[in-house]
Amino acid sequence: MDVGLKFRLYRFSVWCGVAVAVANTLAFSVIGKLTPPPAPTDSAATVAQFMSDNRTGILWAVVLMGLVVPLFYPFAVITSLQMRRIEGGWGLLSMVQLTTGVVAPTGWLYPLAVLATAAYRPERSPELIRLLSDQFWLTYVGVAVIFVVNVASIGIAALIDRSPKPVFPRWFGWINIVLAIIFLPGVFVYVVTDGPFAWDGAYALYGPTIAFVVWKIAMIVVLLRAVKSEERETLQQPEAVPAGA
Repeated sequence: MDVGLKFRLYRFSVWCGVAVAVANTLAFSVIGKLTPPPAPTDSAATVAQFMSDNRTGILWAVVLMGLVVPLFYPFAVITSLQMRRIEGGWGLLSMVQLTTGVVAPTGWLYPLAVLATAAYRPERSPELIRLLSDQFWLTYVGVAVIFVVNVASIGIAALIDRSPKPVFPRWFGWINIVLAIIFLPGVFVYVVTDGPFAWDGAYALYGPTIAFVVWKIAMIVVLLRAVKSEERETLQQPEAVPAGA
């Protein structure tokens, strides 16, 4: 492959992460009006009314995410390709990041399909609508624990890189470790209905949401620098001399 084209594709893959972050913000905060979410303690009638009032926005928010979330795949791949440089080939950390990154879009799209089901027929029983709403929020917030392993693997890779010109800066490794810890409380949504660990709480929802934004911005900046450094190294390498020349 032409070197120029290769690194244009690499940069496109990084910017795919920007598209996902922007779409996620628009879908949840602007179009679907899902921020703040219904409380776990809300009555079935309240949840059904919320779904009815925001039905059009919720359905279009799901459409938007359905179109954009698959772009997380190239973003996950370019991240692992850069981690591969640290490990000197495909290794444990780059593969862990890749496999957990591949799961991430499903962790968005499946819960969103459930949310669309809840909003699709507002004439349904309020109890059924609340059941589907519960499934969405429990799955969407609870599945964030997957990012603990994903983000931690990136952080560890950055911290163990001892090369003269590290792929990722050391501060980036520590940020990933801290953010991985912040993602962890989401798993407790399954055992509480109110307070900071509930799906609308500070520790389970808002902390991880802010952490995701910080992580995404840091990832984009660092990945663009990593791609640039790899391109520079590639262009500085002497061309291979054909055998027998």
